[in-house]
Amino acid sequence: MNHTTDHESLDVLVIGAGQAGLAIGYHLAQRRLNFLIIDAGPEIGHVWRTRWDSLRLFTPAEHDALPGTPFPAAPGTHPTKDDVADYLSSYARQHHLPVRLNTAVSRLQRSSDGFAADTTTGTVHAKQVVVATGPFQRPHTPSVAGELADEAVQLHSAQYRNPAQLPPDAHVLVVGGANSGLQIAAELAATHRVTVAVGSSPPQLPQRFLGRDLFWWFDKFGLLTKPSTSRLARRLRSRGDLVIGTRTRTLRRRGVEFRPRLTGFTHRTAQFEDGRTGPVDAVIWATGYRSDYRWLDIPDVVVDGQVRHDGGATRVPGLYFLGLPWLTSRGSALLGFVAPDAAKIAAQLAVPPGNRSRRPSDSVTAPAR
Repeated sequence: MNHTTDHESLDVLVIGAGQAGLAIGYHLAQRRLNFLIIDAGPEIGHVWRTRWDSLRLFTPAEHDALPGTPFPAAPGTHPTKDDVADYLSSYARQHHLPVRLNTAVSRLQRSSDGFAADTTTGTVHAKQVVVATGPFQRPHTPSVAGELADEAVQLHSAQYRNPAQLPPDAHVLVVGGANSGLQIAAELAATHRVTVAVGSSPPQLPQRFLGRDLFWWFDKFGLLTKPSTSRLARRLRSRGDLVIGTRTRTLRRRGVEFRPRLTGFTHRTAQFEDGRTGPVDAVIWATGYRSDYRWLDIPDVVVDGQVRHDGGATRVPGLYFLGLPWLTSRGSALLGFVAPDAAKIAAQLAVPPGNRSRRPSDSVTAPAR
């Protein structure tokens, strides 16, 4: 696409064409607002397509829909990552959403008519902006990675695709005991000697309980929609993210070893917090992501890596965030549960900023870990 400058000011610019950006796009289209969705990727669903090959959703298909279109899979089945990418791409086409791809934002700042976004395809002007870039922005690898011998293979979970990337019969250290780390360890256990280093152990739940999928119970008791300010939500947040379907005891039976926190390397030997050591031929860093808002040139919106908002609304009139973990509830960052937040923010966007009476408070969403 040629570089252009969009002189006409949009009603709304949406940054990010993932599930959150498409969900709010649906509602903006219903309200006939003049909007554009931009995304740095080469195709819709690109982030999903580039995750590891065997990845499946925890949520069954009946809980994976965006507004206006059910997920095209049988209830009780768990879609693959490519199923999700296909669904997102089809969703944008079905609802004729205006998406501009290969468009990364280098700077967003205030302007006389609202906001100006400098991008790789030109400058876009908009009265209001929704940041829908999601929690998976910048893969995080601890500094201790620099101590490992050069000949050892190192991959972040964002780079891992399948066991063929690693040397045959290698000693593989997976660092991180949340969902990604345990799922990858389970896959590697069939072909490699696997050790998992766990700094903290989040709660683990089975995919099915008493003959029902776990998300049936979550839906029945409203656990994914409880307000983030409720006592139950605060308890859930304090315990960390849930590990679903992959159990430590099952992995132990399959030969996976578990160690406490990794403290360092000497050549190709790992040292752990309990003083034990182990050989390492390859490392998978399942150590999460960090937020990256260096392009956001608007003061006091992101402080120490944390977005300050109230239900997605910032203190800057016309600037919103969508799709972050715990934006309003546990489901705020999940494919099938982002719709309520999208609908609420779209309703606010339909009202000119000068006509809004309520000033957002200082609620905080922590960066993804």
